[in-house]
Amino acid sequence: MTQPKHIGAAGSETKDTLLVFPTAFPIKAMGRMKSQDANPANAGFAQTVAAIVLKHAPDFDIATLEMRPSKNGNFISVTATINATSKPQLDDIYRELTAHPAVLMAL
Repeated sequence: MTQPKHIGAAGSETKDTLLVFPTAFPIKAMGRMKSQDANPANAGFAQTVAAIVLKHAPDFDIATLEMRPSKNGNFISVTATINATSKPQLDDIYRELTAHPAVLMAL
């Protein structure tokens, strides 16, 4: 069976994905909320996630970053919706996010 092929932003074929690039793509990362970060707007975790995303998607608008604390305030989720241009770009973002010690999970 043949894998689906899609044309990426640079005109190269990409395999193993059903996404057609470029596309808006939400990336969610979850981490622990430190006691001094009671206000999610001041959370260092969000700044860490934003820095990683910006490294791989320089056109990401940090003002669109969404933050949500857990019900009990122990965890925080950060969602960054990027203009994804390729599967390797997404793979690099997820690889770096999951390697960071503050990130518990990335979806």
